[in-house]
Amino acid sequence: MKKSLQTIAEWLEIRVETPDVVVSGVSINTKTIQHGDLFIPFKGEKVNGHQYVAQAFEKGASAALWQQDEPNPPQGVPLLFVEDSEKALQKMARAYREEHQATFIGITGSNGKTSTKDLVAGVLAPYFRVQKTAGNFNNNLGLPITILSLDEDTDFAVLEMGMSNYGEIEFLSNLAKPHSVAITNIGEAHMQDLGSREGIAKAKFEIVAGLQPSGCLFYDGDEPLLRPFIQRLNEEKSPSINTISFGSDRSNDFSVESIEATENGSEFNVTGLIDDRFMIPVLGKHQVKNALVAILIAQKAGLTNEQIKDSLKKVSLTDMRMEVIPAKNGSLFINDAYNAAPTSMKAAITFIRETTIRPKKWLVLGDMLELGDDEQRYHEELADYITPQEFEGVCLYGPRMKWLYEKLQSLFAETQVVWSENDYEPIRNILKSKTSSNSIILVKGSRGMALENVID
Repeated sequence: MKKSLQTIAEWLEIRVETPDVVVSGVSINTKTIQHGDLFIPFKGEKVNGHQYVAQAFEKGASAALWQQDEPNPPQGVPLLFVEDSEKALQKMARAYREEHQATFIGITGSNGKTSTKDLVAGVLAPYFRVQKTAGNFNNNLGLPITILSLDEDTDFAVLEMGMSNYGEIEFLSNLAKPHSVAITNIGEAHMQDLGSREGIAKAKFEIVAGLQPSGCLFYDGDEPLLRPFIQRLNEEKSPSINTISFGSDRSNDFSVESIEATENGSEFNVTGLIDDRFMIPVLGKHQVKNALVAILIAQKAGLTNEQIKDSLKKVSLTDMRMEVIPAKNGSLFINDAYNAAPTSMKAAITFIRETTIRPKKWLVLGDMLELGDDEQRYHEELADYITPQEFEGVCLYGPRMKWLYEKLQSLFAETQVVWSENDYEPIRNILKSKTSSNSIILVKGSRGMALENVID
């Protein structure tokens, strides 16, 4: 974005009383601010961003917002006085989105949002000017910042949309006005806020709220909870919206089969809308399913199968998503430690059970957070996926994993299963002493468990 301060003032419907300057981006953090950025201060419970406005100008900010109820604005610098910084940020993003010519793609889901975003952006990037959500900037602040960070000549904007309660995805969708949207799956994350998987499905389906006329919804056709919403959409909302299902079941519009895992990634066949064989340099059936969205969007963008194949082979995901890490002793870590919920945890464990990459299989599992009243049951149910016949050992970390530990104690020998409430060292020690070049080790837990410390 390169706009005059006068233009931004017009977006915000306010008068500018300072000399006009050029704004070339937005920032909410003086640690990462770039020359020419518009600095946006927020008043939080512990920190007031207005205290850093002077520092923002020292680091090259061209202008800043200033809330009208905040005293002592700095003098002699370009300021725009607003009632509310957050609403001003969103209003600017809405105005910039209205005039931007890119194709906007919105992605949500309980699991796989970031991986799908990376796959979609990665498959398009060799052929178009593509920008995507940075990190997890996927909420009511992050998404507007992402939109305002788009270059004016961007062809595709791939936007991740997250939520913790009803209405949040609807707000983001109406702000982004996407041309295509995807729902990767419905899991159990945010169960404590939404009460049930049905509630989660309802909240995720809000992504169609801002979908443009003749837009396309790609959705997980293996998920029964989405079907009533799809039926209602087809009957009531708009027959011009094209709905396309993807998944493992052959009844889907686009399905996957014959997945083969190697140390280089996953090879798989697709059938339905496209019949061909593809490869991604990522492990896991759930990641293959995410890749189906990327293939469909790439085809919609006009790419040939061969172009899609070439770019998919080179995609890279954000760290800690089924990331392959060789250890010094020759064992192989599968680092999936960015996050965890029952659905994604079972998928990752199933992958390790079924893989033939290495014969000696280990699990390092951390607590799954934000599961509400049923969290004990969700942890205990993992025992159904773990047997001593298939795993050499299981290492569990966190207070909630004690529930799974108590289930596994009667199945495994004492030396095969270890639980530690808050210390990584017992897990590190057992892996150092018992794994070898024949071993493959899955590491997975919620972000708050920081299980990458075991790998380090």
